[in-house]
Amino acid sequence: MRVTIHPSRAHGSVTAPPSKSVAHRALIAGAFSGGVLIDNVAYSVDIDATLSCLAALGARVEKGSNGPDGNVAIGGLTLAGIPDGATLDCRESGSTLRFLIPIAMLSGKTVHFTGSERLMQRPLGIYADLAARNGGVFALAGQTLTVCGGLSAGRYEIPGNISSQFITGLLFALSLADAPSEILVIGAFESSSYTDITVRVLRDFGVSVQRDDRRFLIPANSSPDGSFEGLCRICRYTVEGDCSNAAFLEALALMGGPLEIRGVPADTAQGDRVYYEMLHSLADGTCREFDLSDCPDLAPCLFAMAAYYGGAHFTGTARLAIKESDRARACAEELDRFGVAVTVGENDVTIGGAANAPAPGLHAPTSVLSGHNDHRIVMAMALLCTVTGGTIDGAEAVAKSYPDFFAVIADAGIAVDWED
Repeated sequence: MRVTIHPSRAHGSVTAPPSKSVAHRALIAGAFSGGVLIDNVAYSVDIDATLSCLAALGARVEKGSNGPDGNVAIGGLTLAGIPDGATLDCRESGSTLRFLIPIAMLSGKTVHFTGSERLMQRPLGIYADLAARNGGVFALAGQTLTVCGGLSAGRYEIPGNISSQFITGLLFALSLADAPSEILVIGAFESSSYTDITVRVLRDFGVSVQRDDRRFLIPANSSPDGSFEGLCRICRYTVEGDCSNAAFLEALALMGGPLEIRGVPADTAQGDRVYYEMLHSLADGTCREFDLSDCPDLAPCLFAMAAYYGGAHFTGTARLAIKESDRARACAEELDRFGVAVTVGENDVTIGGAANAPAPGLHAPTSVLSGHNDHRIVMAMALLCTVTGGTIDGAEAVAKSYPDFFAVIADAGIAVDWED
């Protein structure tokens, strides 16, 4: 899909979309309950991937309507009930893949994971090492990963400079094990706030994981079949608003307005809650140095806004290379079309210019922009196009996390034309 955005300003009010991070976790926890209704679910490509994979594992899944009034009825999944030889298509969802691999390993069943070429190239070495040490099968052939065994209750030391998705996956799996477990994070703990979301969701579903800085203590599961049915005391769960995507809406508010952003929880565990402070610091010029090690998903939005507000320096960016695209370099390539110089280092990114005036030298893109098959790159470039105008190819990538993004901003006053 190709989208053309004309210079225009947002106004009115918008509601932040449901959190994809929370939804993944709530759906997995809900699947292992006796049955729960999950409200406020947006059927993005990634969430659909998790739902289809949970169904393939044996969960009962009934999709209702989409969005704020929508819900998913889910439950009935047990470790014992996972079918031997199940095939799970994770599409392009790193969360789906990394959250479910340890569950499959713990079950002792043979489970096949498939996904896009880019997804299956993303690092999985932590799980491969665990399987090798514990006599399990972990075999990647092309775009199919086969696992069988290799995980049991115990004590695990995990490096903290990898994706926190590995730790979340282990937290889910070990919460289903029949004996207590411990996870100790070694070294710098990046994106640790994402594990806070996991701990909070697990507690909501009756699993009392205890976190003490870098140490997680996971109690033994009391259900003989490996489920949360005996622990879960809730029958309905509401997914909160998403901070990482609300950041793009807040950026539009700063560039236009007045635009009210509704639905962002004040007490969220989402690490991306810092978006508001960071964006406003850029806008008023009080800060030009930002550490993204605990909020990497904000990078494309912040890079675009740094280009608009005269430049900034970002650290903690190394892991952007293994996202849906190499996000730092993808942003550098696209921002160059706007006349913005970007320097990408090993673990830092500098957006050119440090003037106090907004958008020094920013001009309309010299050619059609590429979405790099990355939802956050598309939305970041869309922000600048509301100022300069421009066309983005591959804009359908927003379906990964925010399918109605362009419809939402069009309703808020942004002039958008799109064609398939």
